[in-house]
Amino acid sequence: MTFKPLLLAALAACVAHAHADGMDGKSLFAKNCAACHQPSGKGIPGAFPALAGNAFVQGAPADVATVLLKGRGGMPDFSASLDDGEIAQVLSYVRSSWGNGAAPVTEQDVGSTRAALGVAPASHSRFGNKH
Repeated sequence: MTFKPLLLAALAACVAHAHADGMDGKSLFAKNCAACHQPSGKGIPGAFPALAGNAFVQGAPADVATVLLKGRGGMPDFSASLDDGEIAQVLSYVRSSWGNGAAPVTEQDVGSTRAALGVAPASHSRFGNKH
């Protein structure tokens, strides 16, 4: 094996490991959402809505996926920085935390919503997030 294929294989393994390592719904929430919605899911009254006990986040998967894909009010969208699987993980975490009891959101749910909205796939570029 020459140096170039070896280097490419090593980089691919690192990217796959970094993507999978520690990026479950809870850690994705902590990284992308908790600053506004708080680690407790209680939000900041008058500024950022509570996710704990929120009927909307426990509602139709397409509706909550649309918020992460398109943004809402002052909330930015995460369509360029989180892929369908990551959005599904975040939403599933939120829908089952802090007393919420909604069913998980699947990657296919998010992918269907992304396609219906005509939103481009995530780039995973360090410049991909609009906020």
